[in-house]
Amino acid sequence: MTRVNSRSSDRPRPADVSTAAADATAGSTAAATTAAEPAADPGTSAAPAGSPVPVPAEFVPRHIAVVMDGNGRWAQQRGLERTEGHRRGEAALMRIVDECLDLGVDYLSAYAFSTENWRRSAQEVRFLMGFNREVLRRRRDELDRKGVRVRWVGRRPRLWRSVISELCRAEEQTKDNTRLTLAMCLNYGGRAEITDAARALAEDVRAGDLRPADITQDVFARYLAEPDMPDVDLFLRPSGEMRTSNFLPWQSVYAEMVYQDVLFPDYTGAHLREAVLEFARRDRRFGGVEK
Repeated sequence: MTRVNSRSSDRPRPADVSTAAADATAGSTAAATTAAEPAADPGTSAAPAGSPVPVPAEFVPRHIAVVMDGNGRWAQQRGLERTEGHRRGEAALMRIVDECLDLGVDYLSAYAFSTENWRRSAQEVRFLMGFNREVLRRRRDELDRKGVRVRWVGRRPRLWRSVISELCRAEEQTKDNTRLTLAMCLNYGGRAEITDAARALAEDVRAGDLRPADITQDVFARYLAEPDMPDVDLFLRPSGEMRTSNFLPWQSVYAEMVYQDVLFPDYTGAHLREAVLEFARRDRRFGGVEK
């Protein structure tokens, strides 16, 4: 089941989107059945089952942000260590990447490790640092072949040097790719990003390089960790939780929120396409009204 926090559009939609949305709603049970199956081996990327529902290009979100939530619970429900859930989450992320490429999404931001995740046990933090390093090393060539540009968004302090090294290697190797940008948000926190931007801006004001009267939203955005990141159109959170968890608050002010009751290791391309169809039904007014 997909839970939403914004009303669906009353505007007429193209027939193919309306039909597709209806098919997606009717197919929720099928998607749930797919989700219940064992996740693919973390070394492979599974394709969505069945014939994909077409989504017209004008209704495809430019930027999708995903909170990769539910890995630990997935493992605990099966009597496994929490770390096994993280391992299975790797294949889920690659399924999302593949579906974004198929849909024509420009930008995907994945919440891999937050500034708050340092509060977890030392054992789990060590695993996540090493795991993220190995995922980057293992998947770098595959992402490059698929035309994916990798970007790192997050703070440098406390992050393992070996993780930073793999992030930089992935960025350098894939910098000329244009099919999809994958922002790996590691050691990222939205409030930290805004605080860091405000500090850097204040330093420029103190140095006389910027006048307070010249500060606008666009000027402030240039001080964010990834100034070229487009605003989030579709914000996804699997696992049944309904919160944003400090993820891209500046960029997500007008994002459409879709919360899905599926733990992340079970997330498939069919779930993503269902969320995109929900996005296509939304009436996005950005504070205005229809004329």
